[in-house]
Amino acid sequence: MKDTVLFEVNEAIATITLNRPERLNAINPPLLEALTAALQRANDDPHINVIVLQGAGRAFCAGDDLKEFDSQVGSKAETRAYIEKIQDVTRQICLNQKIVIGAIHGWAVGGGLEWVINCDFVIMADDARFFFPEISLGIFVTGAVTRLLSQQIGITKAKRMILLGDQYSASDAKALGFDWEIVKPQALNARTRALATKIAALPQGPVSDLKNALREAANGDLEQAMHLETEATLKGFLDPESAARARARLD
Repeated sequence: MKDTVLFEVNEAIATITLNRPERLNAINPPLLEALTAALQRANDDPHINVIVLQGAGRAFCAGDDLKEFDSQVGSKAETRAYIEKIQDVTRQICLNQKIVIGAIHGWAVGGGLEWVINCDFVIMADDARFFFPEISLGIFVTGAVTRLLSQQIGITKAKRMILLGDQYSASDAKALGFDWEIVKPQALNARTRALATKIAALPQGPVSDLKNALREAANGDLEQAMHLETEATLKGFLDPESAARARARLD
């Protein structure tokens, strides 16, 4: 069985690659566990200064794997535990000290888009597309985006993005208010590497302090935001109509 997440270190830069290209790197329990472990490994390693997060194949991440929706929903306790695993990825990206750069191409959907928003810097290929399908499925967003997205682009635009589920292209990012760098697909790896190398060469004490200070100043209590998201997502996951919508989306 192949690894659902790849981990590579080169000159103080850890590159973490979502590796389910046949499913556009859609999220399932094994990928969640492997991604959390990879992020934890990078955060715990004193020789790693920067983390790059990317996807293999034609997309960054197509969101939750609806083909496996039923396997993600069990008892209330089991479903809550699964949702908390989703939130653990955000904790590893946002609440640790190392800079995380998202190298994004193709689709970034639902939970995948949440991880993009979690990143400290985003380099996005101009072929990227992104949207939130959760509300249309009767479930809810996670990843602290209820706080982070409104802080990044404003509450009205955040509400529109999450509520209506409109699809956007990379060319829409600036108008929406995202401070993402948009590049040609063939320049994505080189530009990401250049930024990662520049940050990795900086004294890491002040880098970590800056990430912590700006997070607290701008975002406040992310754990509280994630708690409210978890409760709302739990209700959606346990609603039989949500499961029916997920199955219908596959037809």
